[in-house]
Amino acid sequence: MGVLSSILGVFGFGFGTSIGLVIGYFMFIYYLPTDVKDPKIRPLVEEDSKTLQRLLPEIPLWVKNPDFDRVDWLNKFIENMWPYLDTAICTTAKNIAKPIIAEQIPKYKIQSVEFEALTLGTLPPTFQGMKVYVTDEKELIMEPSFKWAGNPNIIVAVKAFGLKATVQVVDLQVFSVPRITLKPLLNVFPCFANIYVSLMEKPHVDFGLKLLGADVMAIPGLYRFVQEQIKDQVANMYLWPKALEVQIMDPTQAMKKPVGILDVKVLRAMKLKKKDFLGKSDPYVKLKLTEEKLSTKKTTVKHSNLNPEWNEEFSLVVKDPNTQALEINVYDWEQVGSHDKMGMNVVPLKDLTPEEPKVLTLDLLKNMDPNDPQNEKSRGQLVVEVLYKPFKVDEIPNDIDDSNMVQKAPEGTPAGGGLLVVILHEAEDIEGKYHTNPHARLLFRGEERKTKRVKKSRDPRWEDEFQFMLDEPPTNDKIHVEVFSTSSRIGLLHPKESLGYVTINLADVVSNRRINEKYHLIDSKNGRIQIEMQWRTSS
Repeated sequence: MGVLSSILGVFGFGFGTSIGLVIGYFMFIYYLPTDVKDPKIRPLVEEDSKTLQRLLPEIPLWVKNPDFDRVDWLNKFIENMWPYLDTAICTTAKNIAKPIIAEQIPKYKIQSVEFEALTLGTLPPTFQGMKVYVTDEKELIMEPSFKWAGNPNIIVAVKAFGLKATVQVVDLQVFSVPRITLKPLLNVFPCFANIYVSLMEKPHVDFGLKLLGADVMAIPGLYRFVQEQIKDQVANMYLWPKALEVQIMDPTQAMKKPVGILDVKVLRAMKLKKKDFLGKSDPYVKLKLTEEKLSTKKTTVKHSNLNPEWNEEFSLVVKDPNTQALEINVYDWEQVGSHDKMGMNVVPLKDLTPEEPKVLTLDLLKNMDPNDPQNEKSRGQLVVEVLYKPFKVDEIPNDIDDSNMVQKAPEGTPAGGGLLVVILHEAEDIEGKYHTNPHARLLFRGEERKTKRVKKSRDPRWEDEFQFMLDEPPTNDKIHVEVFSTSSRIGLLHPKESLGYVTINLADVVSNRRINEKYHLIDSKNGRIQIEMQWRTSS
């Protein structure tokens, strides 16, 4: 009887379980909701900001803000270099902290403060994007978005009164947007003299602090207090416009301030070669010191003369007499087209005796290559008188800025007038419909001047200077500058097209003496042109 009951019980359990599963399955199917709709697929651009934040909580700045550029290459570089950067940064931090600690601990009767462990961990910082500002000054401004959620291990041991206490910093997080400015920009490596670091907003700093193994930041109210104190202290020191200045180069070495004046008198030229079709030349002389970006000095043009006499004097600012040289070029003036080069030569300043005038008769060469056989051809001679006058110690200017200094007009300038100098530096983002071989044309009081043509360039650089001797200030005058592109192919289809123009009033130039700005070109989508104008007078 017991065996039969056991068999029936097992049979009943199996049968009941099977029936229960079948009934449960049909009830599940029966009660499924029938109003379920297919999910809607929508582009991200159609979502609102709250939905995007929910879907993508960490949207990079280069996505949210078009002014920020992606810097994935920089993050990859830091990731690969992080083990080495970690060691280098920690070693530098120790070397900087040791003398500061040694100077401060006697004030608090502390025996020693030592780093038992100092590592920044295995997680490198990342840059979410970077904004770069372009200015007309000699500087480069960058604003990187910086985030670091690291796992550093920093343990500091403090000994005082025979006792030892350890403080450990862990789980450090820093979010910040610093502004990094490199200025002034130089033409010697590393190409800038100083780094200025400012914070555009209060940084977010979060970390864990353990004292004797206990989490100090767990104390009620202490965490928020410490965070606010750090933010306020950092903001007081480095929140823009305040900045941390790091000097990379000695400013006196970097800027190479003037140390003397070179007086040059262009006397005459002899036996110049014929360049014009009718058997004559129209020579003039250009003077320039090497390693300088300032405009060149030019003599007047002597028309139809192969043995011209000028007797014109010029002064040039010398910054390094050991490396600089006087570069002299003789050109044949042309009314249309580029001016032909007739010859050149250089005079190293180190060969000149200070305060001793020297008359030099220079053979004109094609170039300064001693192995060029074309330099053996006779091109004529040029006679100049040079005098190098170094400043005395008390005469060296301390605050001179060559970029903003306006030279005086040459001798012979009308008393009430002056010399208008227009320098067409460069253009950017210009583009022709059929070709882009830009040159600029300048119109002033009926006179037309042209720059050289640069082939196949949307960002041409000319650095061409034009001078106009005037009897009175051009207060009510304007100059018209237009950029053209001419086809490099022979043909009648689209040989020339305008890429944009600008018209500038000269009243501000007369009042300010110098203006150097970038102007948007009219009839151009994004084109700009940089023009420098100077009004030089004899006073």
